Amino acid sequence: MSLYSKSIASAPKLTPRQRQILQLIEHAIERYGAPPMRAEIAAEFGFKSPNAAEEHLRALARKGVIELVSGTSRGIRLKGSSSDLPAAHTQALLHNLPLAVPLIGRVAAGLPILAQQHVEQVYHLERSLFAHYPDYLLRVRGQSMRGAGILDGDLLAVRQAHEAQQGQIVVARLDEDVTVKRFYRESNRIRLHAENPDFDDIIVGSDQPFQIEGLAVGLIRDGGFDPAR
Repeated sequence: MSLYSKSIASAPKLTPRQRQILQLIEHAIERYGAPPMRAEIAAEFGFKSPNAAEEHLRALARKGVIELVSGTSRGIRLKGSSSDLPAAHTQALLHNLPLAVPLIGRVAAGLPILAQQHVEQVYHLERSLFAHYPDYLLRVRGQSMRGAGILDGDLLAVRQAHEAQQGQIVVARLDEDVTVKRFYRESNRIRLHAENPDFDDIIVGSDQPFQIEGLAVGLIRDGGFDPAR
């Protein structure tokens, strides 16, 4: 029995699900040298959102069997562990783990994109596909970005961000709508450029509610992958 298995066996008053999650954390650390991401826990147990995994992790932390470390997606530490690995070695082992990336459905007004009710399912993707790892996938609606190779029904891989450089493809929130366009800042306005002559650009005035939600880092179509342009 490993050190972690002994700690699980003696863990105080865990529910069956909490015990399973603790065992999953043990397995990930022993096999890969790093704990799982919230999205990976959610995918393993069929949770609708990483938020559900977070609730279980907080319960385990309150019971004193794990410690949650802020500022990192894998910030889970087993109490009493003596097998901490050097950061460089842990980072190398992470490349063996697939990315668990949630697919976002229709986004409700006033709620964060990664809110639990927006997550339709979780995809497991190879890390080697991405130069910058995505935080979520967004299904493209319409043909306004056809000229950039982004078609209706594609899954756009998105990294969360609230700032963008000129000409980057962004996911932006306008009032109650979320759109994918190419970003340009022009004097006292923002222009969201459509890569299709059949669609007008969107002009955002200084008094209009506007928020950049993310940057495109890749595209998935029919099981394939294309880097974002």
